Amino acid sequence: MISFVWSPGERLPAGTGGSENFTVGQVRELNRRAIPARVVTVGLGTADGREEFDDVPFHCVADLDALATLDDTLIFVSEAPPVVTMHPAYQILHVPPPLREHRQASVLAGTRNRTLIATSRYAAALWAEFLDVSLDTIRVVYPFAESAFARQPRAQARPDITRVLYAGRLTPEKGIYTLLSMLHTDLFDPGSVTFTATSAGADKPQGAIIERMLRTHPGIDLVPARRTPAGMASLLAEHDVVVMPSNSQYWHETFGIVSIEAQHAGCRVVASHDGGLPETDCGALVLVRPDDAEALAQGILAARDQGPVPLADRRRAGRDFTVADSVDSLLEALRAPAPPTPWAVIQELEELVALPPAQPATPSRAGRTR
Repeated sequence: MISFVWSPGERLPAGTGGSENFTVGQVRELNRRAIPARVVTVGLGTADGREEFDDVPFHCVADLDALATLDDTLIFVSEAPPVVTMHPAYQILHVPPPLREHRQASVLAGTRNRTLIATSRYAAALWAEFLDVSLDTIRVVYPFAESAFARQPRAQARPDITRVLYAGRLTPEKGIYTLLSMLHTDLFDPGSVTFTATSAGADKPQGAIIERMLRTHPGIDLVPARRTPAGMASLLAEHDVVVMPSNSQYWHETFGIVSIEAQHAGCRVVASHDGGLPETDCGALVLVRPDDAEALAQGILAARDQGPVPLADRRRAGRDFTVADSVDSLLEALRAPAPPTPWAVIQELEELVALPPAQPATPSRAGRTR
């Protein structure tokens, strides 16, 4: 059994972010291959979000200590609680290392005995530096776009209007304030560009504040967040350009799953040239300076000038970052010999430091050293 351990004390919500989509998509594909897999939640009983995923097996445990009784291959999804496990465990690094010192100590403790999996080459390098381990010890398993995105029929384009969608969570690190600043640009002719945002993330305190602002903003149409791949694919197919103005000041997007979903659905994507976003290029990606409203506007104009994504290009995009490729990479990581964990490296270094100093060679009577 492969068990994906969700963040302790938190529900698994549908349609709110990349780590959620990655987790349930991996479980679905593994079960399609007759490889037992499930989501494990901690401390919530059956009120853990399972009602939103009819086709995903769930298992709940009362507390973190109960994880030690599971005879499973445990893959911790985002949080890294320092707990004992029956077998060597894995940690997927969905987010950047924490900025705050009090959080850093906890993450260092939680990852020290785990085989590490990053979601991009950028993320692997970032975490290797933070944990002071060799880059070779961190495996990369890319996220994916479900097949619904490549199959979704597109709405007919309007030559006089460019339809722009912001589908990220309503949080500052996703660049929503850069988007709001850009709405004051004079680069767009009146009525030539429309902007839509979803309510993803409005269940959190920051998101609730931002949602109230968007509801009163005359320049943005706020629509409900989509909870399924099919629903999200349908929404993307109604737009020409998807923007991902991710903040680079204190947050670095480790990958950006919305980018590949949008390109599979035939959209052009305008994204910050930061973090793992450049690795999401399926042929319809425009990169712009992060935290720059003017650059974001220019990127939208560049995407509009390129016109609709040709059908042949969309088909090629749909062959990149598939769920089958992602699960193949995950299984390869699970079957490979485990690299030394950060804790094992530290122990080896401490053992070397504790060794007695080498004795200098002494000359023998024949004039040779011994």
